[in-house]
Amino acid sequence: MRQSGTSDRLQKILDNFNDTSISKKLLEKINLFKKNVSIMEVCGTHTVAIFRSGIRYGLPKNINLVSGPGCPVCVTPTVEIEKAIGLACKKNVTLFCFGDMVKVPGINETLETAKAKMGANVKIMYSPMEALDYAESNKKEVVVLLGVGFETTIPLFCSVITRAKNNKVKNLFLLSAFKLVPPALDALCSSKELKIDGFILPGHVSAIIGEEAYVPFMEKYRIPAVITGFEPVDILEGIYLLAGMISSGERLLKNQYKRVVSFEGNQKAQALINSVFRPCDSEWRGLGTIKNSGLSLSDDFKAFDAEALIDFDVPDVKDPKGCLCGDIIKGVRKPIECKLYKKVCTPESPVGPCMVSSEGTCAAYYKYGG
Repeated sequence: MRQSGTSDRLQKILDNFNDTSISKKLLEKINLFKKNVSIMEVCGTHTVAIFRSGIRYGLPKNINLVSGPGCPVCVTPTVEIEKAIGLACKKNVTLFCFGDMVKVPGINETLETAKAKMGANVKIMYSPMEALDYAESNKKEVVVLLGVGFETTIPLFCSVITRAKNNKVKNLFLLSAFKLVPPALDALCSSKELKIDGFILPGHVSAIIGEEAYVPFMEKYRIPAVITGFEPVDILEGIYLLAGMISSGERLLKNQYKRVVSFEGNQKAQALINSVFRPCDSEWRGLGTIKNSGLSLSDDFKAFDAEALIDFDVPDVKDPKGCLCGDIIKGVRKPIECKLYKKVCTPESPVGPCMVSSEGTCAAYYKYGG
């Protein structure tokens, strides 16, 4: 009975963040702001939530929402896809990856088509732990784990690699294509192409890194930013707080998502990441190479580095002709400006990664009628 009462209270709290009447009141308040503002939602989950809830169409025309580089599949450069395809095609190698990675185009193939045409051994996983279980059960095979994701996902991979070391697993390797959010924010603000008045910061990532991780960014750029959740009231309150700060000239970081995000974040997860990885420069699709924005295995875990298995030439890579994914990721173009959008590039036959992932901006525009 006590558990049921607790569950009912939690459900009531969650229902408040989906309350239509609260959303309408917030929209009325937002409509009082007359200044033209551009706000970037950094997270791909926010992009989808904004479309799905109809928020994008309910906002006044002076509030411009810009989608950012918050889709890990989208920002993974083609060179990493080519590495994954090359490894998966090697004899006795099995590559594990998340399902949305198999359709990301390389130069000529995807992991999916490489499996069909070239015999690449690719397995879709729901958890990176599956790769470890497979490696322990198939010790004659080389198992490569394709690591893609932001700070939210990285601790899961850390747990797998740590367990592999403790269990003395010798045939599991990690191809690290992980990305860190704060350095990307720095790159966006350094760009002369992008004019952003405020940021909606990602809730899931912030739950790991905490408010504290954004302090250097805020001190450097003094741009209004709000950490929000993903329900309609969360997002609308975030937009309202940002519009208020922009109008008044405040340049603060506010945390709307305090029910999940603390100042210091998840320190256990942070410690785990720091024990397994060290920051390194990393290439982002659209943003180029960003200093200390990626992760490579630390010296204690170098034995698990899949880069050591690459004995083939990784070709020079150019984005597909006409594809605007790079500019869309930067927030300087929108999918409807791309000549390939809905004509050549569709979810069934994607040309660029922004149409592949469910969190990709092009996929969100396509599905929800952008």
